Amino acid sequence: MNVLIRGGGDIASGVALRLHRAGYRVFITELAQPLAVRRTVSFSEAVYEGEWTVEGITARIAESDSEAIGLFQDGIIPVLVAPDLESVSLDYSILIDARFKKIAEDHRLSPQILTIGLGPGFTTGVNCHAVIETNRGHTLGRVYWEGSALPDTSSPEGDPRRVLRAPTDGIITAHIEIGQHVEGGQEVAKVAEESVTSPFKGIVRGMIRPGLKVSKGLKIGDIDSRDDPNLCQLVSDKALAIGGGVLEAILCYKK
Repeated sequence: MNVLIRGGGDIASGVALRLHRAGYRVFITELAQPLAVRRTVSFSEAVYEGEWTVEGITARIAESDSEAIGLFQDGIIPVLVAPDLESVSLDYSILIDARFKKIAEDHRLSPQILTIGLGPGFTTGVNCHAVIETNRGHTLGRVYWEGSALPDTSSPEGDPRRVLRAPTDGIITAHIEIGQHVEGGQEVAKVAEESVTSPFKGIVRGMIRPGLKVSKGLKIGDIDSRDDPNLCQLVSDKALAIGGGVLEAILCYKK
């Protein structure tokens, strides 16, 4: 049973880990230039690096269906550059949309393909069969077979200052590596010629890939006040909870 996950960011990668460890044959589709911030725990990095390992599980770029099938047999997660479903020819019976676009999109629902949407923008019976709640709280990771997930709050969880955003359009240059300690006010990156500084002391939990062209307001970094670099190598509790909800949805649907 092949599972297609659209998107290879940190939450999608947490879902991929849980399903892969549970024995499902998972493959990921991504854009030609992914914009993941928590790159150390995002399988989307395989698009740039050829392969990427998260918590002992490796993903590798695949150029063809036959190459992807070979990776399945080796216990490796294939990553395909495919911006839309029409360009995916590999068979799958489960589709998970983990792109977090947070806007409603049309999906042609088929009884042969279980479609699961993560978070805002998905409504059961309209563009998915099941929705997984992605907002933190007592409903995080819950499976909805009716209705929609909670609406987008448009606000980062926790201290909103932790999220770094591009101050202007331009090419990003990073001065700090993910996992490094920074002090409040320290410059961590530049977009074009405008400086991006840390709001408080901590570690750089995430930073968008240097050299990419970004737009003003785009999330480009994340500062963690817990100041523990080991956390940069671990899938988050949120990603694992959402992955557990996806696994529950799959098992319930099959039952």
